[in-house]
Amino acid sequence: MRCVELNTDSESSSEERRQWRTNALSVIIIVTKFLLNSCRLRPQLSRYAGQAVLRCAEIASQHPLNAAEADLIPLITGSVAEFYIEPMLPHVGDIDVMVHTSIQLAIPRGHPPPTQLPAEFHNYVKVCEIVDSHLPGYVYLELRYLLTQRTDDDEYCYCEHESGGILLNRPYGNDQPIHGPAALLDMSHISLVSVDCVYCIRCLSWPSQAADWPTRHRNYDWPDSATVYHVVSNGCDMVPVAHRQCRQHEWMGKNQWRLSFSRAEIVLINSWMPLSQIVYHMLRYFMKTKGLINSADNYSERVVVSNYHIKTLMLWASETKPRSWWTDSLNVVRICVELLHTLAVCLTDTCCPHYFVNNCSLIDSSVGVGTVASELMSINEAYLSTWFVDNYIENCAQRCPDYVRRLFVDANNVARLKIAVTAINEFRVNTSLHDLCEAVSVGEHNISGVISRREQNVRSFVYLMNELTTRDARLFEYFSAVALLHVAYRITRNGFNENLMDILATTLGQFVDASRYSKRRSSVLL
Repeated sequence: MRCVELNTDSESSSEERRQWRTNALSVIIIVTKFLLNSCRLRPQLSRYAGQAVLRCAEIASQHPLNAAEADLIPLITGSVAEFYIEPMLPHVGDIDVMVHTSIQLAIPRGHPPPTQLPAEFHNYVKVCEIVDSHLPGYVYLELRYLLTQRTDDDEYCYCEHESGGILLNRPYGNDQPIHGPAALLDMSHISLVSVDCVYCIRCLSWPSQAADWPTRHRNYDWPDSATVYHVVSNGCDMVPVAHRQCRQHEWMGKNQWRLSFSRAEIVLINSWMPLSQIVYHMLRYFMKTKGLINSADNYSERVVVSNYHIKTLMLWASETKPRSWWTDSLNVVRICVELLHTLAVCLTDTCCPHYFVNNCSLIDSSVGVGTVASELMSINEAYLSTWFVDNYIENCAQRCPDYVRRLFVDANNVARLKIAVTAINEFRVNTSLHDLCEAVSVGEHNISGVISRREQNVRSFVYLMNELTTRDARLFEYFSAVALLHVAYRITRNGFNENLMDILATTLGQFVDASRYSKRRSSVLL
């Protein structure tokens, strides 16, 4: 009898359950070893990462509505950017991309407008001041300045914007599908999963509402000073979503923005040890499979727990737990149980403190909170280890050849389970090269499709070159060859023009600052 049948009501299954409880420690060890061995370190290139890069390249080739001179600047966020492990079961629900424009910038109220900006920004930029709302983590944006770049020294000077004092509201039209602050995009031509594209406004400074985070006392040196500096230097973003209490309000529902720390979270989560990333993955998998989390709509009134609660739980645990808590016994099941109990306490007390913003709780009173908290508190190591066998390792076995699946079907005791798990891990190791080859093949196919689209411009080519250089040299070389063929084909059809000149120069390694010198590109290149 398979271990997945342990939940039947027969007398034999009851005896099996008693046997499994007796051997709970052995099962816990097997589960932990399986997770540590099957979650390999992800190569720089994966199918999801490749799709995310290509999607961002398409975004970079477009322009904001009613702003043809501006550019869209994409950033890969979410699971694709946060995880550097590659579990055997997919851990990417969708591809998350944040997009800001090259002509908008936010600064904290009271800060002087900047005189220098990164190269991604245009030679004129509208600057908004961040105004705190009555709710921690939520702000308003007030249009105040216009920056103009001088041609002699490339520094920016500023003046009061002629419409100074106007509050910026949500940018979406009524006909655009929204997922929280995210617009669901049709990427079926290059993506196997959906793409959530979130519009944001960039802030290069660390926000005042999180001013205590960089300097607060930490007992266990996580994050270390270098990581803290990296996080703070990345600033933050504003996304157009109102607090749940304000969404029905006619004015606040349109004008409120939420502070986003996605850039900070990417840096922090990538600084975790592999075990922490495995625990994060398993918690998300457990909560989603049990129906205790709704990752498809994190902003719905019906949601009790979202992926963001799990992420916040992990960030706090990383900071407040000593390294020995994670590594002494290398017990993934034990760590997951303790963290689920911690989450249950947060739900019971209706208090889940925001990791960055003081006096901000991510949980409000809800009808379903008590039920979820009670279920989480009842979980113990014996239950969770068996659950992982039945619902995670078995699903991994289903991805293996028949001979491996049969071993798992026959795994009705600890000894046979060890044999089956060993076979699954061996299959995992033996297919690593195949998975990489498949990612490269899919990447080459999609690169050809993206480059052939007529709206591609120098910015999208620069983005592709930078990303492919860091991820896989083979795809970078393939991209360069296809790009040159594309330029040659377009020349034969339409003649040589400025855009093709820029793309050709970029592909050959010449710097083209398309955002700031659009009127001087031809002379510079010539």
